Amino acid sequence: MKRVLLVTAYDGTDFAGFQAQKSGVRTVEGVLNQALGSLTGERIEVIGASRTDAGVHALCNLAVFDTDSRIPGDKFAAALNTRLPEDVKIQESFEVDPDFHPRHCMTIKTYEYRIYNAPFPSPVYGRNCCYSYTPFDTERMRRAADCLTGTHDFKSFCSVYSQALTTVRTITGISVTEELLKDPAGIRGCFYGSRGEDRAAAGKNRRSLLMPRIISIRVSGTGFLYNMVRIIAGTLMEAGRGAIRPEDMPSILAACDRRAAGPTAPARGLTLVSYRIFPEESSRARSGSVPADPPVDLKKTPQNGGKVPEIFVDTPK
Repeated sequence: MKRVLLVTAYDGTDFAGFQAQKSGVRTVEGVLNQALGSLTGERIEVIGASRTDAGVHALCNLAVFDTDSRIPGDKFAAALNTRLPEDVKIQESFEVDPDFHPRHCMTIKTYEYRIYNAPFPSPVYGRNCCYSYTPFDTERMRRAADCLTGTHDFKSFCSVYSQALTTVRTITGISVTEELLKDPAGIRGCFYGSRGEDRAAAGKNRRSLLMPRIISIRVSGTGFLYNMVRIIAGTLMEAGRGAIRPEDMPSILAACDRRAAGPTAPARGLTLVSYRIFPEESSRARSGSVPADPPVDLKKTPQNGGKVPEIFVDTPK
């Protein structure tokens, strides 16, 4: 018997979340189990690291399973991908230690929430971005986001349906960036300023309303509450449109009341983009020699003592 780890990417649009459900609805875990059973002839149930919600995407969610198959660990990715649908694929696979559990490790996870901000929606960005025609002030969003870094009680940013024993969590980093999208037809300048108005000035004045852009909110932390990142995104969007003042964020945190924060942003804008495991810290924490905290220097690459390599998958910013 050996344990194999899968680095899994999926478009969550047509999934009812990662975790298998008794109702039999389509889930990432269910699809993986079916493909593994077809490949190995065994009854296999994977253990996922992050049980993402319905509609949420991932570039690098982790899952492990035990098998008696003679297929080498690093060959499962290719073998499974021929059996998996187009909206879920394995990015990498390898054998890990028998006691490795993806939910019992020191990790830093990064989620990215993407907003397609333009006068009209686009079918190209419809599956992986939240759409809004409201112009957002990204500087206000950054100022509001700065208040959330560190260890806080995030009860205000947690779904009322959460069953977590504690709502204290640590955000190690948060950023708000924007990317202006070029005029795809190349004709914008042909019409602005056609009545004698300076075209450059006209373009500058209309940019916030007329130039489509992608606003990205990246949140990194050691763990997240149910709907936490989506509520943070919804609250920052409220700050961006002027409904919440950035200086009000500390009082929203202190309220420990879900009603104090903004709405829960739609699931389709959220993607798990980075997953870092720190094997040495995880091993020492399991043995009780160190507290269960992430390493202080997050940029330090730990030396791998066993079969558990550091997982680090990221997307360009």
